[in-house]
Amino acid sequence: MDTESHELNLDEPPLAPDWVPLTGLQLRRAGVQFDAVRVDGIRGRHLADALARMTGGSPGPVVEEANARRAVYFLVPAGSTAHRVWPDGVTRLTAGPDHVSYIPVPALDGRTWPLSWRYRPVAPEHLVHPVLLRAALKEQEWAYLT
Repeated sequence: MDTESHELNLDEPPLAPDWVPLTGLQLRRAGVQFDAVRVDGIRGRHLADALARMTGGSPGPVVEEANARRAVYFLVPAGSTAHRVWPDGVTRLTAGPDHVSYIPVPALDGRTWPLSWRYRPVAPEHLVHPVLLRAALKEQEWAYLT
């Protein structure tokens, strides 16, 4: 077996998961590859950065919006936000028998305004961990109270 063919080539960019569009942006149906938790404004950006600190810089894919409510979308495993209490100001984007949500996903590069990656996906199965996200939210709530 040729060991050189299995070495990691650091010169090549990582392959994007198949749910990331090649150009522009697309809406992905919640509940298929992932769900999302949305936190608007500066609170969402601070939360994303806190989560990155908790995970050594690899929190999972986080999309941010530059206009309107300046939403921040944390992509979490499908079904992982159900049966959990989330604080005020947090919106769960999920799919269920009576509703469907869509999550905006930008390409890795090019024209994707108003969306961009605050933290890019590194592998298809590496998503934001909902327990860590909730812990970061609780820590953030304490910081706002003090």
